Amino acid sequence: MSNETIDPYHRLQIQPNPDGTFTRLNGLAIPHTAPSSDPSLPIPVLTKDITINPHNHTWLRLFLPRTLLSSSNPNKLPLILFFHGSGFVLLSAASSVFHDFCVQIADSAQAIVASIDYRLAPEHRLPAAYDDGAEALRWIGNCKDEWLRQYADYSKCYLMGNSAGATIAYQTGLRAVEEVNDLDRVKIQGLILRQPFFGGVQRTESELRLENNPLLPLSVTDSMWELALPTGADRDHEYCSVRAGNGVEKFEKMRELGWRVLVSGNNGDPLVDRDKELVQLMEGKGVKVVKDFQEEGCHGVELFDPLKANQFIDLVKQFINPICV
Repeated sequence: MSNETIDPYHRLQIQPNPDGTFTRLNGLAIPHTAPSSDPSLPIPVLTKDITINPHNHTWLRLFLPRTLLSSSNPNKLPLILFFHGSGFVLLSAASSVFHDFCVQIADSAQAIVASIDYRLAPEHRLPAAYDDGAEALRWIGNCKDEWLRQYADYSKCYLMGNSAGATIAYQTGLRAVEEVNDLDRVKIQGLILRQPFFGGVQRTESELRLENNPLLPLSVTDSMWELALPTGADRDHEYCSVRAGNGVEKFEKMRELGWRVLVSGNNGDPLVDRDKELVQLMEGKGVKVVKDFQEEGCHGVELFDPLKANQFIDLVKQFINPICV
């Protein structure tokens, strides 16, 4: 396949208009799943939606393992704030692919998962999604929801995402290191970054090697950044590049706070070299990083390969429940 044969906007079902605006087309048939909080149903995880900011139409979907309901005095579980992927421009927390993934995490890793539905580009360009992540983190510590109050261990909070969602989790973490005293009862223990979506003007080896990757060609990732970044910004912007801005300087604060970071990727993913660069920069500042780079596997493989999903979720379970030897 040649990159010249790919129309990235058609792939994303977004049409650029002559006046600089964009129109979403209706060619993507994305299944959605409704929440279900009925404990009488034979489901392993109960779910419900809670509004965060009605003005911005942001909300979260909460995932509660039903095993908690069968105990008169259940142990509280780690709290994971999850951000879905799809290049900042597509899908939602209700998309079945992410709903099902969060069900697996809550059930298998035994955690309370709060999947954040943030504003999408190009209607809301960055930093809108990063702002929504930071707001969700501040909001959840003061939330009066009974599931969170009864079952979530706020002292064991993790920021997690896949692809662009991992980038939102990362950016939310960068802001949180400056606000740890203002997060109410929430204590962040670390970040879980699955194939984080970073970029830059200069190409990496993996981007060039996988330029025509059928799942995530370079022209599509470029277009995602074009749609998501502030108008006129290039991929060396601090919202896109790991090295831009003062993010690397904040790694020392992460180390001082004792945060741990799980970075997971696959060599069949065009983004993998940038993910490895993140690991190198973090380790250079003394951050404790757990690395998981698999030789096989493409971008988003954990969403459609049950074996890869189970392997990654097992790693998440170990990460959020470290065994002291």
